[in-house]
Order: sequence, then structure tokens, then C-alpha cells
Amino acid sequence: MNRPDEPCAYEGDRVLTHGRWHEQAARLATALHARGVGRGDRVAVRMRNRLEWLVVGLALGKLGAVQVALNYRLAPPETAHILRDCEVHAAVVDDADPAPLLDAWDGLGLRAAISVDAPAAPGAERLDALLADAAPGEWPEGHLAPLIVYSSGTTGAPKGAPLGGWNSRPDPRVLREYLTSVGFDGATGGPGNRTMVTLPMHHGAGPASVRTSLRTGGTVHFLRRFDAEAALALIERRAITHWSSVPTMLQRIMKLPAPVLRRYDVSSLRYLGTGAAPVPRALKDRVLEHFGEILHEGYGCTEAGMIAGCRPADHRRRPGTSGRPFRHVEIRILDAAGAPLPPGETGEIAVRTPVVISGYIGRGPLGPDRLDAAGFYRTGDIGRLDADGYLFISDRRTDMIITGGANVYPAEVEAVLARHPAVALAAVIGVPDPDAGEHPIAVVERQPGATAEAAELIAFCAGRLARYKCPRRIEFVDALPVNPMGKIEKRRLREPYWRGHDRPI
Repeated sequence: MNRPDEPCAYEGDRVLTHGRWHEQAARLATALHARGVGRGDRVAVRMRNRLEWLVVGLALGKLGAVQVALNYRLAPPETAHILRDCEVHAAVVDDADPAPLLDAWDGLGLRAAISVDAPAAPGAERLDALLADAAPGEWPEGHLAPLIVYSSGTTGAPKGAPLGGWNSRPDPRVLREYLTSVGFDGATGGPGNRTMVTLPMHHGAGPASVRTSLRTGGTVHFLRRFDAEAALALIERRAITHWSSVPTMLQRIMKLPAPVLRRYDVSSLRYLGTGAAPVPRALKDRVLEHFGEILHEGYGCTEAGMIAGCRPADHRRRPGTSGRPFRHVEIRILDAAGAPLPPGETGEIAVRTPVVISGYIGRGPLGPDRLDAAGFYRTGDIGRLDADGYLFISDRRTDMIITGGANVYPAEVEAVLARHPAVALAAVIGVPDPDAGEHPIAVVERQPGATAEAAELIAFCAGRLARYKCPRRIEFVDALPVNPMGKIEKRRLREPYWRGHDRPI
């Protein structure tokens, strides 16, 4: 550590220097070690985007422990499943009231339970008290601990995936490709970068943004809770250079009134990344117009790492593409039987990368339905490759609607709805249909003050989509349910319609 007095991270008006970061992490490592946490042990961390996440992550890295990323929105019984499934030895949480968690974890035999903010509940210790009482000790400088991330559980109980690549000790070729893909290619990145982090820390992308910024000599700027105008204000206040987002966040920003958009200077931004869900072409065009030619789209998944990248010029030359695979990646498009399809044909995306996981925690190796003998992982995403190797993603296989034998990709319908001025956000789902099996409907969040009715939106789609793709009805909600990544939780929308039916949602 050669710059102890320089800031490494900000959160609001709070500042963490490199020296303070390492000193606090060393104290926490001492405290955890005294409570029986050591090399290889798994520690659950349930925390929002904040400075303390860095302290905990580095403390676990100094110990040689592993961080189990715990979604802060999960109910206590759901968290208990993960702690039991992953054989967690300790936990750090920032819940305002940790008591319900501790009740759910009773009997798990945790060696330590640490509360970041709340007064210490029975069975938990306060983080600040541990830091005050423990000595720094003789710990190595270390790195942020490797991560285990649990899937969202769309098809059953969540499963833990040990992350490779940038969230562990990366293969040099993967490292170079990843840095280039996220704008650290010497032209747009490097020392002095200022990275805004709005993606959650229980997903691979949030921690990867943090590691990238710090390892390249930059500073991290946490936004604890995403708000469209607050994000713009932070970009201006801190002269942010790099930001990785998801499409929903960009939708929220681009739906702000024009005077609000013009109020903030975003000219410092050199890299704006997005991914984790299909990005409508109309949204890309508006983002490029407002922020400039800095939009990069990344495509990857927890189980296989980063897969493909789309640079700003690609959006103009190949509208709708998610880019080309990175040099260390091979992509195949498979039919229903698992046979490769030629360019131009749509099917399931399968990938082979250096960081494909061999299996989930406690479940043995992946079966041939997920990982074939040649090492190709079936992502569950639907897409196609063109003749030049550019990838075009249609949707998630689990979101695809089959109505009367025809495939409807919700992202395509949502992109049309997003063009209507009254629509802030839209989610298209399939609901049971006695004749066609299922049919599409749309759940819409209106723009503030908008009064458009269902018939108007359906008519808007009718002139732009084939009839079978058009929503049969529109339902309006005050706010669509989104997870901490900003992705719409379609499972929650589908569940009431499919309750009592044989088909899983």
C-alpha cells in the first residue's frame, strides 16, 4: 500500500482512505479470527452499497475466507436456506433490525454474527465495537475475498455459484479482455478513474465494478439506493468517469422530464455500461444522444463470466446486437435437441469460457443438460449469431411465451411499448389460455401524469407487431417489482396467473 492517505471510496459525504481501509480490515480480521473464522471458511455478507462492504470484503480476504453474497431483500427463511446450504460459519448484516434474521438462523451454529448499524441484538455484535476493541495484528495486505453468489431461484431453491474470473484471481487473458470490455483499455480507463457503483453487491457485476476501479488506481463511489436523479447528481458532483448499469436504470433516467435531464452535467462520463437484460434499440438511441458515444453493452452470466461485448460504434452499425464474443469465448446456438444451428437461426445460447463453473455448491457437477461433454454451458438465453459473429439476444428461455405454437419474445413487445410516451416501464408475461396454451399480457407502469388507457396501448402495438405478439390486455400498476439489480421480477407477476396450473412459472 503506497498511498495510505489517498481516498479509495466515497459514499455520500463519507470518505474511506486506503490506509483506513486496510487498518479497519485488519482489525476485523483479528476479531473474526478470535471467533474461530479462518482460511476457507464461508461468511455471509448481507449489505447494501456502502463503505463497510469494502472493509468486510478485505478482512475476509486477509483471512483467506470466502464471502457468500446474500441478497438483502430475501426474507429470513430464505436466508436460512442459503446459510445452511453453503455451510456458512459467520454473517455480517446491515439490517435496521437483525433480530428476525438471528431468529431464523438459530441452530445454525454461527461462530459470529455482526450487525453494521443496528444496536446489537441478542446473539449479534456491533461492527464498530469489534473494530474498536481488536488490534490490527500482522495480516497481509491481501485482496477482496472471492465470492459465492446465489442464483435468483427462478426455477426452484437458489443455488450457489463460486465466481471465477474477475471476482477471484483472474487468468491474465481473461483479465485483459475484461478490462477492455469495461472501458479500461488505456484510452478510457486507468489511474484516476471514478466509478459509480449502483449495482448490488450480492451479484457478480457490482463487486466486479469495485475491483476494476481499485485495481486500476481509481476510486469507488457508492450509491446506496438507486434513484435516477440522484445518480445524475452524483455523476456531476464527483465527475464520475465510469458507470455500469442495467437497462431499467437507464429507462428510469431517460424517462425523467427534459428540464431535469438538462440540469446535470454528465460530460465527465467516459464509459457507460449496461447489460443483464435485453436493451431496446430505442433506449440505446436515447442514451447515446444524451450521454454521447460511450455506451457499451456487456453480456455474461454468473456461471460462465463475461461472454460478449458491444462497443458504441456497434450500436450504429448493427442495431440490436449485444456485440461479439470475447477472444476467450466460443458461442454456439442450439436447437431444442442440443444440435448447433447455423448463422441467422434462433435458439438457445451455449458458451465455452475459461471460467465456466463445474457445478453449484453442494450439488455435484453440472449435468449434460447444462454443461455438455465439449464444455459448452447452456445459458437459458435465446438468441442468434449473424454471419460475422455478432450476437443478437431475444430473451430468456424461461420468459419466452409460446402461444398457439408461435414463439413470442417479451423483450420485443416491451421495446414497442417503451416507445409510447405514456409508458415508463412495461413487462410482458404469458398467462394461461385454454386454446393457445398461453397468451401475452402487459403490466405497465405509467409516466407520472399520463392517462393513456389499455385500448390505446394495444392499438399502438397492433400497428407495429404481428397480431399474435400483441398483448391481449394491459394492466396498470403504480410500480413494477424489481430486484436489487433493477431487473423486473417477472416471476412475481406471473405467479398469480399460474397458481394451480401444471406449467411452472
